[in-house]
Amino acid sequence: MFHGLREDIRVVFDRDPAARTFFEVLTTYPGLHAILWHRLSHALWKLGLKWLARFSSYMARWWTGIEIHPGATIGRRVFIDHGMGVVVGETAEIGDDCTLYHGVTLGGTSWQKGKRHPTLGPGVIVGAGAKVLGPILIGAGAKIGSNAVVVRDVPENATAVGIPARILDAEGDKREEAAKKMGFSAYGVGADMNDPMVKAIHGLIDHSANTDQRLAWIVAELQRLGVPPEQSRTDDHFDPASLNKMVD
Repeated sequence: MFHGLREDIRVVFDRDPAARTFFEVLTTYPGLHAILWHRLSHALWKLGLKWLARFSSYMARWWTGIEIHPGATIGRRVFIDHGMGVVVGETAEIGDDCTLYHGVTLGGTSWQKGKRHPTLGPGVIVGAGAKVLGPILIGAGAKIGSNAVVVRDVPENATAVGIPARILDAEGDKREEAAKKMGFSAYGVGADMNDPMVKAIHGLIDHSANTDQRLAWIVAELQRLGVPPEQSRTDDHFDPASLNKMVD
């Protein structure tokens, strides 16, 4: 029990740079409180104490603003950041190391009994306001963009954005990698958005990625011509005249 608590608190420090002290996390993080409370509710649910489990989850929602059905299955090291408005349905399954931001819904699309809520593989990130609906599978390591509406399976390590959600193409993947190098991830928005600021940022990221590719090609050509790797960089030690002699 205490090992699980330490693990849950440690993951907050890993994923939230605003976390400062153990006591602060333990006493002021509703996402942590919701996870701990759900473990109690889920245990009661499995023991057949359905009403008591539902009442426990009801109290957790009143206290944290996060609604998790006691029948839902939640893995280890799951982090709910901020959390207000998060809804997790009865048959939802959340794998280890997943992250949910505020306003996320793991909901159903049918009134039929049985499996009707999504399954999240390990390491999935669901952006703020996203809706993942139906008995679909979100593959391990996938990312769901902010405010996306996902009603179909998402492959492993893919990024889904938009309404209805679509999988980013190769250009989007390239932009994602370039954004990571620049210190942030733009997975939450798609290229087809009309926001001029978003388009401008995407243009800068694309330009940066293309520039990196061209520089890599230039360095490769210089090395093919015989320029030592340490001189293939643009620094004070490189003599352009030496390149002219090699070309001649």
